[in-house]
Amino acid sequence: MTAMISHDDLTTRTGDILSRLGVGNPFSADGDLSCHSPITGGELGRLRSHSAEEVADIVGRAQQAFEQWRVTPGPVRGQLVRELGNLLREHKQDLGALVSIEAGKIVSEGLGEVQEMIDICELAVGLSRQLFGNTIATERPGHRMMEQWHPLGVVGVISAFNFPVAVWSWNSALALVCGDPVVWKPSEKTVLTALACQALAAEAARRVGAPEAVSQLVLGGADTGQALVDDPRVALVSVTGSTRMGRAVAPRVAGRFGRLLLELGGNNAAIVAPSADLELTVRAIVFSAAGTAGQRCTSLRRVIVHSSIADQLVEALKKAYATLPIGSPLEEGTLVGPLIDGGAYESFGKAMAAAQADGGELIVGGERVSLGEGEQAEQSFYVQPAIMRMPRQSDIVKSETFAPLMYVLSYDSFDEAIAMQNDVAQGLSSSIFTLDVREAERFLSAAGSDCGIANVNIGPSGAEIGGAFGGEKETGGGREAGSDSWKAYMRRTTNTINYSTELPLAQGVQFG
Repeated sequence: MTAMISHDDLTTRTGDILSRLGVGNPFSADGDLSCHSPITGGELGRLRSHSAEEVADIVGRAQQAFEQWRVTPGPVRGQLVRELGNLLREHKQDLGALVSIEAGKIVSEGLGEVQEMIDICELAVGLSRQLFGNTIATERPGHRMMEQWHPLGVVGVISAFNFPVAVWSWNSALALVCGDPVVWKPSEKTVLTALACQALAAEAARRVGAPEAVSQLVLGGADTGQALVDDPRVALVSVTGSTRMGRAVAPRVAGRFGRLLLELGGNNAAIVAPSADLELTVRAIVFSAAGTAGQRCTSLRRVIVHSSIADQLVEALKKAYATLPIGSPLEEGTLVGPLIDGGAYESFGKAMAAAQADGGELIVGGERVSLGEGEQAEQSFYVQPAIMRMPRQSDIVKSETFAPLMYVLSYDSFDEAIAMQNDVAQGLSSSIFTLDVREAERFLSAAGSDCGIANVNIGPSGAEIGGAFGGEKETGGGREAGSDSWKAYMRRTTNTINYSTELPLAQGVQFG
């Protein structure tokens, strides 16, 4: 276990970081929105939520900015994102520390999240000169057919606590170069990181002369989010969160014929074949399952291991888990920080009890780790990551628990392993550990993993921004970051140009 910081010292440090990031003192004594750090469990300050009327005004300003921003050339829009990337490089250490303070991520993960923001800015700047459509063959002589991509409109972004800044940047960097202003509603658990990002975005806009309202922030709970979701001027709503949230948001947006980009739950598995490199496999599994205290949508929840090596793998994982340093994420030696709050700890305990009732055997972990003293120890929630060996894939195994709880199941045939991998409602990320090229290729084939992400000899957790990120089934079907994800933020037009003196009709139709 690593050393703890006092809550008073943490509050002072937070204030200093916010000041350097251009936020100043954002707190209000009569605010209704309480900002906490999971490191100590204590309150850092209070902010005021936006009312529905204020949300409408903010969306109105974004709509006005859209009128100017959509006719700004793409490469010029890219200069805004370039400047944002430069500011992120300049403030990487402070913003990374703020991520650790507010989301509980260890130092390297906090910095890694900011690096992910820098990476998506780089991708988007290049994209700003590559927003191209196709030229299409036409059956009519003297005609040309092509497609164009145009800015879509105001983009509403609703993000979750576990990636408090990266998800915003995935959406915003692409939306901005595509010509769309962004209105962001962050998780009420991570509002300080959002204020810092907005301050940097505003400074970037000021430096390049972009409309001030191309990036804005709304704060609050479900009512604030609903006001953003229901506004007909918001052309696209991008939601990252639970499947339950997605079920609530989707019909509201669909009912007004708005666009949706959903990144919802995951119940990610790793198949471990008899040929697997076990040393590499153990390292990958431990990071994927215990990293971020199991609070990633891509965290490893299920290990499906061949029965011939199951005991060997479980013993190796047990030894590795016993050595994990748990403690303050601000200390360099820590590998497992806190759960976000008491609700997450309660869900962790209920899931373990349900798994044991279904015949599960607790191999290691599950205990609460008390750190700090007095009230601080009571208000913060640190746990020993747990491994549960299960006789079958029961209902609790098929449910996502947002905590460091991993289930181990055994298989005998490869077809059985694939069926178990796919037999959950979610379809985000998946992986296989094998040195057998046939198994790897079958796993990646149309008859293999049904997830949006399928990896070989790396875990399911973590992704580079060059590829499209997202999943199928109850994960929502959305795609963010690289590849052609930018198309979600634009509208397509198909154009036919007649440069002849004739008027032939398609499909040979004769009229007159």
